[in-house]
Order: sequence, then structure tokens, then C-alpha cells
Amino acid sequence: MTNGAPVDLFVLKNGRGLIAKVMSYGAILVELHVPDRQGQPADVVLGFDNLERYLKGHPLFGATVGRYANRIANATFTRNGQIYQLARNNGKNHIHGGPLGFDKKLWRAAPFQTAQAVGVKFSLTSPDGENGFPGNLRVTVSYSLTTNNELRLDYEAATDKDTPVNLSNHSYFNLGGADSGDVLGHVLQIFADRYTPVDEALIPTGEIAPVKDTPLDFTSPTPIGARIAELPKTAGYDHNYVLNSGGKSLDLAARVYEPKSGRVMEVLTTKPGVQLYTANHLKNLAGKRGAVYGKHQGFCLETQYFPDSVNQPHFPSPFLQAGDLYKATTIFRFSTR
Repeated sequence: MTNGAPVDLFVLKNGRGLIAKVMSYGAILVELHVPDRQGQPADVVLGFDNLERYLKGHPLFGATVGRYANRIANATFTRNGQIYQLARNNGKNHIHGGPLGFDKKLWRAAPFQTAQAVGVKFSLTSPDGENGFPGNLRVTVSYSLTTNNELRLDYEAATDKDTPVNLSNHSYFNLGGADSGDVLGHVLQIFADRYTPVDEALIPTGEIAPVKDTPLDFTSPTPIGARIAELPKTAGYDHNYVLNSGGKSLDLAARVYEPKSGRVMEVLTTKPGVQLYTANHLKNLAGKRGAVYGKHQGFCLETQYFPDSVNQPHFPSPFLQAGDLYKATTIFRFSTR
């Protein structure tokens, strides 16, 4: 770090061809190597070759996002009769935890190994008032690479004051390989019949609407690029889906298939929502191994509470009460066909 603090990079191998590299800065997933149908591995997440480039700022490549992933309207919310003013870093709104979010923190790290997995447990404490949020929040995120070809993320948090918590991972995936061009040919299925419509600033209106007869309908497997031109305002997908599972248990949220490589990624989560983002604003960004990332060269499936849930009482509540434990799990499971 600029203050001389060391940053650790951990290499995880599951013995079945999966290799993940995670680092203590931002609890970031730096690389994820996955075999194709011929057994040839490729790194399927966008990112950089060196720490310096991450420190300069980036579009949250692989980062752990918090305290609150996605947007909060007017950067304010009310809890127990008190109004909390958060950092504004998305126009007048708040996004992804603020200008000094968890993606820019140096986490403590402890590697571990079990019979079924190898992993790293990252932890940090976010002090009361940081970016406007109440409560001292103790957070852990554990990355595990399992013998079932899964990258598993387990989140836990505890607070001494009621506070919203919405932790997510912001990896940009490209199952053809991070340097293989756009993802418009990836075939996507999202297990959600509804979504949350938004206003011009991408803040939910409060409505929960059906995806049927809209470009957002991925209830059956559909190429990402099939209807993306019908979304000129956002230049692609940047939408929250209301998962059919309701976030009541660890359940399938999405499945993605890349026809050329044969790679399949399934996303399972305990969260009620998932944000599909198609890297609409990437432009000539120098990445790993000489790659230059452009528009739609990756996709994100950010498992989450819905955007602005703090101000929408009929959305699933993101509030963690003092003394309670926040727990969430997201799994990225890989196979080929």
C-alpha cells in the first residue's frame, strides 16, 4: 500500500483444474482459471496484473462491495427515528458503500483448509459513522474453492447499532476468457419472473414488475446480446432481478453458458436479488496480459438485497440489528457441456 503496508495474494487450487487468486486489498478476486470442454484452462474474470493498477482506481473488478452494494436514493435513510446522511458518490445518491468502501480496504487474511475446500477468510472492522453508516460493523468474507468445482463466498457481519448491510462481489466474468472479446454470445438464464423498474438515476421506483414481454426476460436461456440494443438508456443491462427463490434458502439464481468453450457457470445465493450488469461503460481499459477491455466484455451477477431497500419498506429488509448476525452465501459453480 502507499503507507507501506503489505498486501497478500493467495493462490487456491482444488486439484480439479480450478485456480483462484484472491488478495487482501479489497478482498478482491484477481484471477479465476477454469477448464473448457477440452480441459484447457482460461482466466474468466477481468482485472489487472499488478497491485498498483488496482490502487489507482478501477470499476470494482472482483471486489467485495460494502457496506451497501448498489444504490441508495439521495444518500439518506431513516432508522429508529434518526435520519442518516451517507456519502454521495453517484450524483446525489450513494453507491457501493461510498468513496472509501470495502473494495478499497486492506483486509486481515487467514488461509484455511478442509476436507472439501481450500480458502481464505478475510476480515475487517468498519467504524461507526464511516461513510455515514451507523454502528461498528465487524465483517468477514470467506472465499473457498471446493472439490465440486465451486467458488464459494460466505459473508458474516455483526454490529453494535442497527445498520443496513448488503455485501456482494463485483466480479466481471467472461467465460470465453477475460481477453476473448464481448460476452454478447453468452447464453444466460435468470431464475426470476420479476424485476425492480428504476428512474433515470437507476433508483427503484418501488414497483415490482414482470419481465415477460420485456428485454429483461431471461426466464429461458437467451443470448445476452439478443435484445441488448433495446436498452439504449443504460447502454445495456444494469437491472436488479427479483429471484423466484425469495432469498429464503441457498438456491439457483442464474446459469450462463459460453458455446465456444463449453464453460457453464451457475450462481446460487441466499440473497433475494441479483443485479445483471454488462460492463456498459468499459472503454479501452488496459487489463491483464496485454488485454484491452471494452464495452460488454464482461458481465456481473451481483447477488444482493434490492437497490434502495433502506427506503422501500415493502422490499426485503437489509437492516442488521445490534446483536444479530448477518449471514449470506453465494456460490459460483463451474462445469462444461
